[in-house]
Amino acid sequence: MTAEAPAGLPIALDAVGGDHGAPPNVEGAVLAARAGVSVLLVGERVALHAELGRYPGSSALPLEVVDAPDVIGMDEHASDVRGRTEASINVCTRLVKEGRAAAAVSMGHSGATMASALLTLGRIKGVERPAILTHLPARGGMTTLLDVGANADVKASYLAQWARLATVYLKVLEGREEPTVGLLSIGEEDHKGSALVLEAHALLRGLHGHGINFHGNVEGRDIFLGTTDIVVTDGFTGNVVLKLAEGEAKVLFGWVRDALKSSLKSKMGGLLVRGALRGLAERMDPSTYGASILVGVRGLAFIGHGSADAQAVKNALLRADRAYQGRLVPRLEAAFGD
Repeated sequence: MTAEAPAGLPIALDAVGGDHGAPPNVEGAVLAARAGVSVLLVGERVALHAELGRYPGSSALPLEVVDAPDVIGMDEHASDVRGRTEASINVCTRLVKEGRAAAAVSMGHSGATMASALLTLGRIKGVERPAILTHLPARGGMTTLLDVGANADVKASYLAQWARLATVYLKVLEGREEPTVGLLSIGEEDHKGSALVLEAHALLRGLHGHGINFHGNVEGRDIFLGTTDIVVTDGFTGNVVLKLAEGEAKVLFGWVRDALKSSLKSKMGGLLVRGALRGLAERMDPSTYGASILVGVRGLAFIGHGSADAQAVKNALLRADRAYQGRLVPRLEAAFGD
């Protein structure tokens, strides 16, 4: 089993995936390596060595290039993973399966990454469908949201399983002993919501005290108020929430920037609050967490934004290493083996 492999395994990075190809991936890998994380750069060998050559001293870092002559482009079909065994994402997940890498990280085609991870690694026993788990900034810290895109059509049992997966995840990576779980609905009352939500609510209520700490229904605003540590929903709704949050953050910062440039007095005030605004922008930046985990597969797989910069790649690699060192997959398997 991959997760039982000895400590110190490198992270396999799809180093040619994403909107910008190798440059941000290689730079992020160099930053992560300087922070002590070993990385396998997977992609076209000559191009990656040339990119590494731009960083003096990189030859002394724990970085290794693994050749993968093919890459699944952002405009190609996720189903292409089945026939293209030498595509970079397939090589990454295969390295995890073979116990040569601790995790697979990709800023490339999200559908291809999900398909490759599921086909190569399989599911944890007892998990019907894996989910994409992400974090959103909230009052007092962050809210963990899932699913944000892996499953548009779901069953109530999926939501209950995802609540259990997210609970273990937060215990391992964030040190939350009893994270609370909320079910996204159109009202806090138990009787509100679709047929799916009502059925899921009953399942989650039955699990309260038996693997999860169920708070009850939460509304959209609760995600950002930090009412619960975890919010579970279907992948269609979760993806809409995620994209809405990212889009609104950009618009709001644009409004603030315009307001601070509207007059001489505003510009002077802007100088006074510049540091605070920079801190706020960093807190709301998706690159803070780097990538979202595909939780529920029998191995570690992280999916980032196609537009990710080097900082996002670095943070994704650091987070993947933390998940491996914390033995996340064995602990998830143990939770579902009870």
